[in-house]
Amino acid sequence: MEHISTTTLIVTLIIMVVVSAYFSGSETGMMTLNRYRLRHLAKQGNRTARRVEKLLRKPDRLISLVLIGNNLVNILASAIGTIVGMRLYGNAGVAIATGVLTFVVLVFAEVLPKTIAALYPEKVAFPSSFLLAPLQVIMMPLVWLLNGVTRVLMRMVGIKADVVVSGALSKDELRTIVNESRSKISRRNQDMLLSILDLEKVNVDDIMVPRNEIVGIDINDDWKAIVRQLTHSPHGRIVLYRDSLDDAISMLRVREAYRLMTEKNEFTKEVMLRAADEIYYVPEGTPLSVQLVKFQRNKKKVGLVVDEYGDIQGLVTVEDILEEIVGDFTTSMSPALADEATPQNDGSVIIDGSASVRELNKAFNWHLPEDEARTINGMLLEELEEIPAVGTRVRIEQYDIDILDVQDNMIKQIKVIPVKTLRESVAE
Repeated sequence: MEHISTTTLIVTLIIMVVVSAYFSGSETGMMTLNRYRLRHLAKQGNRTARRVEKLLRKPDRLISLVLIGNNLVNILASAIGTIVGMRLYGNAGVAIATGVLTFVVLVFAEVLPKTIAALYPEKVAFPSSFLLAPLQVIMMPLVWLLNGVTRVLMRMVGIKADVVVSGALSKDELRTIVNESRSKISRRNQDMLLSILDLEKVNVDDIMVPRNEIVGIDINDDWKAIVRQLTHSPHGRIVLYRDSLDDAISMLRVREAYRLMTEKNEFTKEVMLRAADEIYYVPEGTPLSVQLVKFQRNKKKVGLVVDEYGDIQGLVTVEDILEEIVGDFTTSMSPALADEATPQNDGSVIIDGSASVRELNKAFNWHLPEDEARTINGMLLEELEEIPAVGTRVRIEQYDIDILDVQDNMIKQIKVIPVKTLRESVAE
């Protein structure tokens, strides 16, 4: 290169640094792209997104192409830098050129372009694809050779080169994405999406109306009593039974019963029973995600939850499952949490014994144990292993619980005092 002027070599060296910066930034931009946003743009018809997606289908080829280009440029820049240094400073120029070139390459060809690409991957990767796509075709023989040698070396050390990495997301990963999408998704929609992901963690036992709260009609009652129950019922479907809920016979569609009796002008049990359907039974422990599909498949809206012995444990409806996703409806068969839990000024909460532990944990961000029992009454009886007296205080996790009312062998009302609240009040 003796016939080439020093100025020309310096200009060439600058160009080499710029090209190196291009390859470095392109690699980082391509690898840090949001793959799901890229897929979305490609499906919408964005040609550049499709080109980038095609390049990323074979990441080994793309990385090989970038590394080949980057290393060739850097080695050439090193050679030119050495020549320029020797021309300007003699033998000492080798050390000077090495130091200066190392600094320039690190700052302008590595750190700076890669940082910019990491911050703005689409703005870097999309324009880069216009040059990388044809370069990949031109350099394919060399890329293929390099990848072939790499695969052979990997097999020699026992590493599988044909492993396919799945791009599918797990539920926990989806949950993280939803949690981090607050600027794009409203809080309400975010909560709904998270509730859908949690359906498999919740079963019918957690949301069912317990047996003692099921509204039913004893068809052995006199007709006037039955009509009175029908008239005052807030529910669209009512369990019909003989003498006891254990002898449930059918599920009455109240509106249909009224329609039939009005059309025929016959207000009798026989006409009413024509609006009754066969009872649909749901095994306890069924996940909500499974039960929702079963309700849809069987065209049912209400089911009686039974245990392994066939005994009725409660009642679950489609509305109950939907409430887990979208929140409470005014037509809910069970009382709202606001009616069962009353926050006090001192930070404590007065709660009915029938309140759901799970709902309380969700509403107040508590961590009361909910694995063994569904209600506050059940949780405390499980913990104490006896029916406590009024005034008893028990600590569960980080909560002090005072028993306020006990009736009919059931805890009717309690007061929950988070320990944290007590400490804060002492500090104040």
